[in-house]
Amino acid sequence: MIQLANAMEIFKVLPRTNCRDCRVPTCFAFAAAVFKGEKGLRDCPHMDRAALDIFNIRNSDSRTLDREEEHALADLRQKISSMDVAASAERLGGRFSGGRLTINLLGKDFHIDSQGIITSECHIHGWVTIPLLNYVISCAGKPVSGNWVPFRELKNGGTWAPLFGQRCEKPLKLVADAHTDLFEHMIHVFSARRAPHMFNSDVAVILHPLPRIPMLICYWKPDGGMESSLNVFFDDTAEENLVVDSLYRIAAGLVIMFEKIAITHGT
Repeated sequence: MIQLANAMEIFKVLPRTNCRDCRVPTCFAFAAAVFKGEKGLRDCPHMDRAALDIFNIRNSDSRTLDREEEHALADLRQKISSMDVAASAERLGGRFSGGRLTINLLGKDFHIDSQGIITSECHIHGWVTIPLLNYVISCAGKPVSGNWVPFRELKNGGTWAPLFGQRCEKPLKLVADAHTDLFEHMIHVFSARRAPHMFNSDVAVILHPLPRIPMLICYWKPDGGMESSLNVFFDDTAEENLVVDSLYRIAAGLVIMFEKIAITHGT
């Protein structure tokens, strides 16, 4: 279950149409009311019913959330400490040397020791740690098939699909609409590669958040009065190599990072 810890997080999962059908003037005001406990997400008549089951609104302070994150990390690290990390390198598409397992994430090396401690020359974002450790534990080493499917068609993706659309595809489309150099940034900074003519899209790039987890982003420009669109696809083996909540988490983290890059660099 995903925790929404503040009004802005709640706002991001709403339709954001300011329709007032919930009897609140704006979607942000509704989000604030939900966070305060004055409203529930179900009071939004346009909220996707399937998405409601995976939200957990927490009116707790950051220390509580930090403790829960620490417990999750401690559990993952305990599992890794009982593994033969060196023998896992081939399965993970990584390498082992100097007592550390090295996994390439978006063109950058991250190192995991036998106790599950992650180090890197890059800043280690919070959205990286749990997916990366889950990858070390759960990856079956399934070779990439080259068959691309939307998130909803993954085995357990259906329940998560509304949230994925709201917090991954929708905001990424807005960034792509406003910042035309977004895909060039992906290519030059994050070792993405072009994938021309995929699904007849105008722009298509393939990223590797993890070695056996490629992600295809397709963007269609506005045309003939039709608005732009963007969809994210995964290899159909993705869930055999990473649990679905970590697939979601790493995609959502990427989108937040792209949003910040677009704002910082003003592309």
